[in-house]
Amino acid sequence: MMNTLSTGKTAEKPFRKTGNPVELTSESPLHPRRKSHRIMVGSVPVGGGAPISVQSMTNTLTANVPATLQQIAELTAAGCDIVRVAVPSQDDADALPEICRKSPVPIIADIHFQSKYVFQAIDAGCAAVRVNPGNIRKFNEVGPSICKAATDAGISLRIGVNAGSLDKELYAKYGGPTPEALVASALKEAHMFEDVGFHDFKISVKHHDVITMVETYRLLASKGDWPLHLGVTEAGPAWQGTIKSCLAFGALLAEGIGDTIRVSLSAPPVEEVKVGCKLLEYMGLRPRKFDIISCPSCGRAQVDVIQLASAVTEGLKDVTAPIRVAVMGCIVNGPGEAREADLGVASGNGKGQVFIKGKVIETVPEDQIVDTLLTKAQEIAAQMEADGLVPVNATGLVVVPIQHPSR
Repeated sequence: MMNTLSTGKTAEKPFRKTGNPVELTSESPLHPRRKSHRIMVGSVPVGGGAPISVQSMTNTLTANVPATLQQIAELTAAGCDIVRVAVPSQDDADALPEICRKSPVPIIADIHFQSKYVFQAIDAGCAAVRVNPGNIRKFNEVGPSICKAATDAGISLRIGVNAGSLDKELYAKYGGPTPEALVASALKEAHMFEDVGFHDFKISVKHHDVITMVETYRLLASKGDWPLHLGVTEAGPAWQGTIKSCLAFGALLAEGIGDTIRVSLSAPPVEEVKVGCKLLEYMGLRPRKFDIISCPSCGRAQVDVIQLASAVTEGLKDVTAPIRVAVMGCIVNGPGEAREADLGVASGNGKGQVFIKGKVIETVPEDQIVDTLLTKAQEIAAQMEADGLVPVNATGLVVVPIQHPSR
């Protein structure tokens, strides 16, 4: 296999015309990033030390262009870097030119079975195409033509395998979708591309089981320098899928493995993006944005901290300025947490001490805590916006429980 890091060829390929030549880095504070070569998905760099991008997929009928563009706009507003759209029919393929032309972010066409849609997607202006060599009819015959079309258009491809679509021979050989089987399948597909001189692709090896998924990506990462697309496939409903994705991505990202991520949830796609962006923030791989710290309810609480935190969360759901608000319910951790936040309240005994930047600014009755916090937070956010301190594509809040030491 060609080592693109040592040869430097990939960085000089003409398809980079679509991207930003500036070498961006996004290093983890926990572990050096794995060395991978860089590809471009439109203007978004993937691999080679580029910031880890967040992807999602529309769940509209792609042929319904207005609905699809509306969802793409919502995903972009939530912080999504790349959006994938399904192309299972001719009507969907016909909709791609308008979608690509009007989308604010790069579009990836997701194509199975019909190779003709791959060529249509490339002609339509898609930034990349997700192809599955395992289910594209006569891929050995059409594969070289797909690679040539992608090269001529200056776009990249994504290949990979899911546990549910593993090649039958490999399934039998390894006794199921084991890490070894999934990696063997991915290597087979990668070599199909490399054998015809195409190297501008990323790989995914998804599984629904967290441990299997982590072991699979670790094994694949040791086999070459391809950029890796992380995903826990069929992760489940929002709460379950969020836990699975955070565990799997957290383990791999803490080891420096992963170049782009997609959180798969049985939930509106915007929720996938929110989880993905916040996950990267908390891993130190994106700048911190808006954040709420709140304590769990316990027997020490002298106020209804659950109701208090919920009311503040709802009231500030649209704030995107990078401020941290602490909503605390007792005197054990309350003053300390409130003092460390940009804005906070330590509640108890029918009142709350309100802190800004570590200093108590006022003490208010319990029934005024929510309104006071909302007003002060909006003032701080407005000032940060006026000072140009709100990041582009800043996302909304997420609640982080703070566990008491004694619990």
